[in-house]
Amino acid sequence: MPPRGVKKGTKRARQYEHVKQSERSQGRSAGRAKEIAARTVQKERARRGESRQASRTSTRDISSGRRGGKRSGRPGPRGRTRDQLYNEARQLGIEGRSNMNKAQLQRAVAGKRS
Repeated sequence: MPPRGVKKGTKRARQYEHVKQSERSQGRSAGRAKEIAARTVQKERARRGESRQASRTSTRDISSGRRGGKRSGRPGPRGRTRDQLYNEARQLGIEGRSNMNKAQLQRAVAGKRS
């Protein structure tokens, strides 16, 4: 059931179902998957001017598709995982990467990229 204001059969309804299925496949509970999908759809509606009201965060912030969980409400560092950083370090040819923790990998990858 898409969020209020979204008609069945529309692009936003399909987007809601797609996001919900994606979240479920990643192991989220049904309730959490529905919440994430609804928030994503509502944010996209606000960004496109399809909703009556829109918060400043919804319209001026990074899009939900690009954000990808960077600020998902969990404590600790966000962004790429250690494994993702490790693979990038391997592609960049960074020495000693297997002994590095996440913070060290972030610094090494950032230093190599600039």
